[in-house]
Amino acid sequence: MKIVVLIKQVPDTTDVKIDPETNTLIREGVDSVINPFDMYAIEEAIRIKEHLGEGEIVVISMGPPQAEVALREAISMGCDEGILVSDRKFAGSDTWATSYTLSRAIKKIGDFKIILCGKQASDGDTAQVGPGVSVHLNIPQVTYVKKIEKLDKDKATVERMTEEGYDIVETPIPVLLTVVKEINEPRLPSLKGKMRAKKAEIPVWTAEDLACEEDKVGLDGSPTRVVKIFTPPPREGGRLLEGEPDEISKELAGLLKDTIIG
Repeated sequence: MKIVVLIKQVPDTTDVKIDPETNTLIREGVDSVINPFDMYAIEEAIRIKEHLGEGEIVVISMGPPQAEVALREAISMGCDEGILVSDRKFAGSDTWATSYTLSRAIKKIGDFKIILCGKQASDGDTAQVGPGVSVHLNIPQVTYVKKIEKLDKDKATVERMTEEGYDIVETPIPVLLTVVKEINEPRLPSLKGKMRAKKAEIPVWTAEDLACEEDKVGLDGSPTRVVKIFTPPPREGGRLLEGEPDEISKELAGLLKDTIIG
């Protein structure tokens, strides 16, 4: 069974800075890591392979040349192969263009059974790329998967997390699954895995390699664009109430009454 895992390299910080001219993330001087949600997808792929006793795990990342580091980390954890999808023509891709490009890479791999993704990326938080890939490939998708109950060559049964609990979903294979952190606990790379990852060859696939239609990739192929990004101004004003709890509650009740009634 061939398992494809889609990962993204993201800034290793919550202090994300935006270039005001291009409205894109400033990545210079910021360490990068594998998107935290994607780590659970990697771990689940390894567990599926271990459970079945066979299979091949191919990890794909779309990004600049430095994203190769993320692929090597995935290999060190237990994945078999890493592929970097990288080309200047992909710059500025929105989620639609990104999902199209990744779907072309998956088609080039061929003969896949399961595609695993994290539920969303920590830098974009759209949760759109995984489902978008399934649409381009015309295969079923199940999002927010918290457990894979059963898996065979024809179908899979999974638990899909909801606000009220979870749904049990049966789906034909091939299928794309986006997973949540409740599904497992990612392992640490082994020394043997690190050595193998260091020696691994990471092929780089360009737009030409994937036979992409030029009007569907990059900024020109993106139906949506970021026009402006800004940090909301801090709230002004406010009033600090001091004193004993009974006094504060009476004063607060009075203020609320004056505000509501006028």
